[in-house]
Amino acid sequence: MDWGTELWDQYDTIEKHTQSGLELVEKYVKFVKERTEIEQNYAKQLRNLSKKYNQKRSSKDEPECRLTSYQSFLDILNEMNDYAGQRELIAENLMMNICIDLTKYLQELKQERKTYLTEAKKAQQSLESTYKQLDTSKKRFEREWREAERAAQNAEKTDQDINATKADVEKAKLHANMKAHTAEDCKNDYASQLQKYNKEQSQFYFNDMPDIFNKLQDLDERRIRKLAQGYILFSDTEKHVMPIIGKCLEGITKAGTNVNEKNDTMFVIEQNKSGFERPGDQEFEDYSQGINRASSDSSLGTPKGPMDLLGKNKSKNFWLFTRKSKFSSSMLTPFSSPPDPLPSNGSPSPKFSREPLSYCLKEINKTVKPRISSFRTLRRSKFTPDKIMPTVTEDFAHLPPEQRRKRLQQKLEEISKDLQKEVDQSEALEKMKDVYEKNPQMGDPASLASQISQTSLKMERLKVELNKYETWLAEAGARGDTLRYKPNVFNNNGAHDALSPDGAHSDESTPDPSQAIYAEFDDDFEDEELVAPIGECTAMYNFPGASEGTISMQEGEVLAVVEEDKGDGWTRVRRNNGDEGYIPTSYVSIRLNK
Repeated sequence: MDWGTELWDQYDTIEKHTQSGLELVEKYVKFVKERTEIEQNYAKQLRNLSKKYNQKRSSKDEPECRLTSYQSFLDILNEMNDYAGQRELIAENLMMNICIDLTKYLQELKQERKTYLTEAKKAQQSLESTYKQLDTSKKRFEREWREAERAAQNAEKTDQDINATKADVEKAKLHANMKAHTAEDCKNDYASQLQKYNKEQSQFYFNDMPDIFNKLQDLDERRIRKLAQGYILFSDTEKHVMPIIGKCLEGITKAGTNVNEKNDTMFVIEQNKSGFERPGDQEFEDYSQGINRASSDSSLGTPKGPMDLLGKNKSKNFWLFTRKSKFSSSMLTPFSSPPDPLPSNGSPSPKFSREPLSYCLKEINKTVKPRISSFRTLRRSKFTPDKIMPTVTEDFAHLPPEQRRKRLQQKLEEISKDLQKEVDQSEALEKMKDVYEKNPQMGDPASLASQISQTSLKMERLKVELNKYETWLAEAGARGDTLRYKPNVFNNNGAHDALSPDGAHSDESTPDPSQAIYAEFDDDFEDEELVAPIGECTAMYNFPGASEGTISMQEGEVLAVVEEDKGDGWTRVRRNNGDEGYIPTSYVSIRLNK
């Protein structure tokens, strides 16, 4: 069943229906556009939310950021940011695959529909024009036939009139014959127009209009099919990103499972452990027995440190120690000697037995004077962190012992890395100088003197820093043996000597297992085994390789790259036979492995 057969007389209905269908497509496109705007706004709000609660770079170095709960929260923010990206992708796909595509297709349908309706109007106008010609010929035939009948009646009447002459009778008959002939011609013309109209009408109702209606039906079916595809795309667009959205949600779930409360609480301990011992019990001072001041002073017992002298202020002003203002031996310089230890039997030393309180006050004042004027000032102040802040010192003496050890160890590692860089640079400069001396055309050896001198000064300065921090670390009571870094440096002969931080030569170096974090620097300068190539290079020019440490090569020769150029202009390569050496980087084309 089709529209041309069943709806041959429903032109207006078909025209209205097809127009309504196109309006439905427009309505759906508008709906998807508004949905796209909602998705875009949603994604934008999610991104702003993630950005709002994401920490700035300056705050990412805070200790709290290393907690698993904080890290998981940051992971959730990142996952939400990725989730917002998927919502943006949904909006983009909806716009591209539905809105733009359907809008373009809708314009094509409108143009096609307009063409079909124009053809239908032309066919109808042609039929109406033929019908008008038929009606005109019909009316003319009717008029001429009536006139012919009147002329025939008038001729017959004249013929019967006895008073009429023969000429009048002949004239009336001739007129009647003329009218009859004209009426016959109009009749034939009317019959011809009628035949033509019937033919065109049959063509119009059985061929032209059914074809147009069938085309409109096909157009409407294609519109409906395209609209149905748009409906499916509306769902599939979101289904396609659901796996990624699911991964985002799984990431959020994983972030929650990664939270480890034990690790977080242990981290708080490691980050804030002071290393101090708990205060001991207070001695009872019996003033009712009339004990003199000296005996009262001696009843305090052997002071264990300045903390014993605070007495009643412990409960009120204990923040002074928890706020990292410690009055302990760790605040002394690395070269200052600690107080005399107690004898093994526990009896106080003579100095303490004579004047324990005054001596302790004197030692406390020595330590506190650079920061706080006196204990009287402490008693009068309100002890707020904003008013009294510990002075940050180079030896980290302002930190508790445990934190101080960690910071000193970190500082040692940083200095060791910097020293290793300077050693590498020094080696590279010495190699370059040696090459320049043997091949003057490649460069002036004197031009490297300033760089070599600066590198040597930096190395000496770093060694001094390293010794200083090792001394402080030892004074702070590091666990196990003091970590020592013994770098290899160049001597005048170009060989490597193992130097201790104090500059003394050592023939053998037996690193302790506790020094593992520094052991890697010793290994870098020992005789290395064959390492795997990191790429290959092709020689663009000939190189004689006459200098020590270099290797010759011919143009077009392919060599294995063992070590990249470290900024000195030389690359270490190896032949298939195992020969290794340095070549100018600018002489070869290098292709590194990915």
